Amino acid sequence: MIIDSLLKRALNFEHLSIEEGVFLFRNAPTAELMFVGNELRKIQKPDNKVTWIIDRNVNTTNVCIANCKFCNFYRIPGHKEAYITDIETYKQKIEETFRLGGEQLLLQGGHHPDLGLKFYVDLFRQLKSLYPDLKLHSLGPPEIAHIAKLEKSTHTEVLESLIEAGLDSLPGAGAEILNDRVRRLISKGKCGGREWLDVMRAAHKLNLTTSATMMFGHIETIEERFEHLVLLRQVQDEKPSNAKGFLAFIPWPFQDDGTLLKRHKGISNNVTGDEYIRMIAMSRIMLPNIKNIQASWLTVGKQVAQLCLYAGANDFGSIMIEENVVSAAGAPHRFTSKGIQDAIREAGFEPQLRTQQYEYRELPVNTEQQVINY
Repeated sequence: MIIDSLLKRALNFEHLSIEEGVFLFRNAPTAELMFVGNELRKIQKPDNKVTWIIDRNVNTTNVCIANCKFCNFYRIPGHKEAYITDIETYKQKIEETFRLGGEQLLLQGGHHPDLGLKFYVDLFRQLKSLYPDLKLHSLGPPEIAHIAKLEKSTHTEVLESLIEAGLDSLPGAGAEILNDRVRRLISKGKCGGREWLDVMRAAHKLNLTTSATMMFGHIETIEERFEHLVLLRQVQDEKPSNAKGFLAFIPWPFQDDGTLLKRHKGISNNVTGDEYIRMIAMSRIMLPNIKNIQASWLTVGKQVAQLCLYAGANDFGSIMIEENVVSAAGAPHRFTSKGIQDAIREAGFEPQLRTQQYEYRELPVNTEQQVINY
């Protein structure tokens, strides 16, 4: 295989194979991957704007029976620190989010063995009745699969009920690596890769917008990373013509601090800044049918994320007023509304506040508040 010919095909928005992607990742110079990723970004997002959002990640519960070996957040049923978030806490956090200029909750939790579809339908309806303008970017394919198993129902039936109750969009949570060898070793209690993808297929058929993620840098091979990208691309190709499907792709490196993978298996996050930038570029190259690529400043920091804006990324994600899961494994970085805009300007781009649907928003006057650390 010849690097130049593969990169020319990528610039024509051709679908590269797993083997071709692996070859480029292993052999092409970083500068060339960045150039092609940046050129593809400019074609798909030509306005020189880098988008960002104000939202808050609130956890419905920390009770989970999935036993993921990279998660420090969950507690087993009956643990003294186990909780289910009550409505008064939601009200306090939602009203605070509105005051800080946000309009959305990224609402996620664990695989609680006793919380079925009725719990989430009632919760969504209550939150929407209290706050009609609130956007719910909530749950994820593993939680949908878990609820479907509890209810002996289908993914489509669960999603239809949640949409009717107020679900606005479905995050790409719990993808990790969509290869079942990997999933059996790090997240055996979650749905398999095929079921994750099937939930997304069902969501797209219901015209529910979604995102996709990848957590890498643990036990997966390079080939399994690129298998993951090709599987996402295939699902996006299959979506109905009237559906947007995956609005964005967000890759981030495994955060290892205190995790079972590190303590018991000796698996550490060894992803360098250069490797992350290369993965951003290859994400843009391998996913020509997904318009938005997000740089995970939360896990790689400001400077690496800024460089990613010249490697194919066009989105900086959220200031994350609150985030508890990835942070529990050591992600140390934080941004205020002012800080994220300054970082985008420093990199030579225009910051643009967005909604979860990637529509542009006017900047509220009260976004200069500090992010809250929990």
